[in-house]
Amino acid sequence: MTTSTRAAILTASPIQRPYAQTRPLAIETVELAEPGYGEVLVRVRAAGLCHSDLSVIDGVRPRPTPMVLGHEAAGIVETVGEGVDDLTPGDHVVMVFVPSCGHCSPCAEGRPALCEPGNASNGQGTLLSGARRLRWHGAPVHHHVGVSAFAEHAVLSRRSLVKVDADIPLDIAALFGCAVLTGVGAVINTAGVKAGETVAIIGLGGVGLAALLGAVAAGASRIVALDLSAQKLALAKELGATDTVDAGGAGAVDEVRTLTGGGVDHAVELAGSARALELAFAVTRRGGSTVTAGLAPPAATMALSPLRLVAEERVLKGSYVGSCIPSRDIPRFVALYRAGRLPVDRLMTSTGTLDDINEGFDALAEGRTVRHILRL
Repeated sequence: MTTSTRAAILTASPIQRPYAQTRPLAIETVELAEPGYGEVLVRVRAAGLCHSDLSVIDGVRPRPTPMVLGHEAAGIVETVGEGVDDLTPGDHVVMVFVPSCGHCSPCAEGRPALCEPGNASNGQGTLLSGARRLRWHGAPVHHHVGVSAFAEHAVLSRRSLVKVDADIPLDIAALFGCAVLTGVGAVINTAGVKAGETVAIIGLGGVGLAALLGAVAAGASRIVALDLSAQKLALAKELGATDTVDAGGAGAVDEVRTLTGGGVDHAVELAGSARALELAFAVTRRGGSTVTAGLAPPAATMALSPLRLVAEERVLKGSYVGSCIPSRDIPRFVALYRAGRLPVDRLMTSTGTLDDINEGFDALAEGRTVRHILRL
């Protein structure tokens, strides 16, 4: 059996802006097959627009097309496939953009973000099972990182879902699937920020501001926020940054070093550019750690002195999905939100519908919004 659903389909890439005119995402009716073994049909209720989606549209991160985009979302279970015995219709779920098989070496080590079958299926545009459940005009449509949330319904692997309490608003719950996992996780899990330490956050999009909230929750004594946007710097100050610095200023490095007495204990880069990572490394103190969770273009490179790594005992570390175990960390981060210690609702700066998705991506690309949430 199949069901019809409306979805935003990307048929080619790269597409140039303004998207309100070029319309890269076409709202079409697609056929969605019933969930297979270990899969779940979800009614999508909220989905966030993220730079990772934008990088597919503008060709920075090529993916196979046609594809239904969207990876940060929450919804309600409608049907469960054979082999799924821990979810039932009506359950509220957050979608996770790397499914974890639970059996490969990274999964066995407690590092599901590096799941080998999950990353392989994401690259191929399939679900974890290798199947494609979407069809359009009789031909298969690719899934975006096992989620494809820019649609009224989605079929996902059970391994791409985390159950959450039904009293959490779904437009807020959606944020936990990417912005919160990646940003808060990079600070708490990857960097391991401890109370009293100093932190710099470079790049203040949805993920970067979530990282800032994570640094506040961790008890950092000084949090320096860096970005090119005065509007985002002002919001960072409202969310708990002790200091803000124009990342494009000629004296940005010296300013951070002066503010922190020689550099921060931890610098976390979330802008997705080599220049931003070089800035993060430069503002980290001797013996400190620099973490990058921003996805720079595949061909980007940076200059790095091996001598400084050795003589200054520096750490440079990557963070994917915030080094999180989603089934553990989403409930833990939700608990912090409930306690008022992680006000992620402040990240949602605008809302819209599936029909205005192209205009929403214009706003994201131009820096006019932090997180634009589609309510479906």
